Amino acid sequence: MQRIRLRYTKRGRLRFTSHRDFQRAFERALRRAEVPMAYSAGFTPHPKVSYANAAPTGTGSEAEYLEIALTQPRDAERLRALLDESMPTGLDIVEAVEARTSGLADRLTASVWELRLDGVTPEDARRAVDAFNAAGTVEVQRRTKNGIRTFDARSAVVTLETPEAHLPGTDAGAGPAGEAHTALLAGPTDRPCAILRLVVRHVTPAVRPDDVLSGLRAVADLAPPVPAAVTRLAQGLFDEETGTVTDPLAPDREAAATEPQPAGATAAATAPA
Repeated sequence: MQRIRLRYTKRGRLRFTSHRDFQRAFERALRRAEVPMAYSAGFTPHPKVSYANAAPTGTGSEAEYLEIALTQPRDAERLRALLDESMPTGLDIVEAVEARTSGLADRLTASVWELRLDGVTPEDARRAVDAFNAAGTVEVQRRTKNGIRTFDARSAVVTLETPEAHLPGTDAGAGPAGEAHTALLAGPTDRPCAILRLVVRHVTPAVRPDDVLSGLRAVADLAPPVPAAVTRLAQGLFDEETGTVTDPLAPDREAAATEPQPAGATAAATAPA
């Protein structure tokens, strides 16, 4: 059984799709692309798809991950292209690797987020960020199915900065992903706008970007007049030494690069035409 790991996006208006909506669209794409999926056992078999740490509904993302199991081997890049053609524009399959290591979900320990605050001046945003960073704890409340829950939103935030300062954590703003999220956040230019970037650890209870916004309201009375446009730029393993969020698919690529080729493949590659 072959396992393929995929990175996909939620862009534009498709950021309002729920995780269940994406699941339905993805399973339809699997059927359209005629992917030889492995299925679970039992009375109601379902395709073996493992989703990892999906972004909340209403947020964009350049870094969502899942893993599928196949009954027949397929080229990862060809499979990616077929699935991407079968998905709605905005839910894009942008990367695929064959799983050669274990523990993809264990590598998703932190996320890098970007928040666009329309109607907020950069000066007000910087003052709020400074107040948040200076606080020892920032208690916020969230409504859950068991009622109102109070928790500390400050301890999970590794870095919260305005874009004028360098953000240690990722270089995800460069390249195609950066261009895509910049297009997503593009908006009116006739009113003030502040951009915040933050690195958040994945803890329990989870601290989401809207919890950080609640914290900024609590410590600095920062209340954007319109809902913030939020995009996840990256997620992966947080490196304590470098302060960066690493690519969770890198170990699979490295394992593929160092894996010895079968003798037959080597002979074919070196044989004269």
